[in-house]
Amino acid sequence: MPELPLTSFENVPKRPSLALSILQNKCSRCRRGPMFKDPNPYHLRRVLDMNDQCPVCGQSLDIEVGFYYGTSYVSYALSIAVSASTFVAWWVLIGISADDNRIFYWLGLDILLLVVLQPLFMRWARAAWLAFFVHYDPHWPTNPPKPPERDNAALKDAW
Repeated sequence: MPELPLTSFENVPKRPSLALSILQNKCSRCRRGPMFKDPNPYHLRRVLDMNDQCPVCGQSLDIEVGFYYGTSYVSYALSIAVSASTFVAWWVLIGISADDNRIFYWLGLDILLLVVLQPLFMRWARAAWLAFFVHYDPHWPTNPPKPPERDNAALKDAW
């Protein structure tokens, strides 16, 4: 059987998964560079300390003043999804009754789970929000990133 000719796609890097890059807090343009300075979300003093630019592709991670305010909606949706899924799991496995306090045990477990997962939710929300506005560029090694349109150095980190 003859060998197939090599195509021009052999040097194109494989596109990493969007969901995996969000869960790993990677830059949405190259999906390789870390968004946060500290990889551990449970170092609470530095939980939201982000790199100014992606160390791999140079994409600005602080696109404009107040860009990440919308991430509160994403974090809220993640919290609702976890609460709803734990409620359904509790209802199926243990049950809900008006005769005892099982609903309050679920509520306590849910509150504890949400508090423990909140640093992860905040980082995932930022990664998802950035991915919504900055899309993957398959030619990121050769294409320079667009400069931010509304960047004000005087208002940096003024939130």
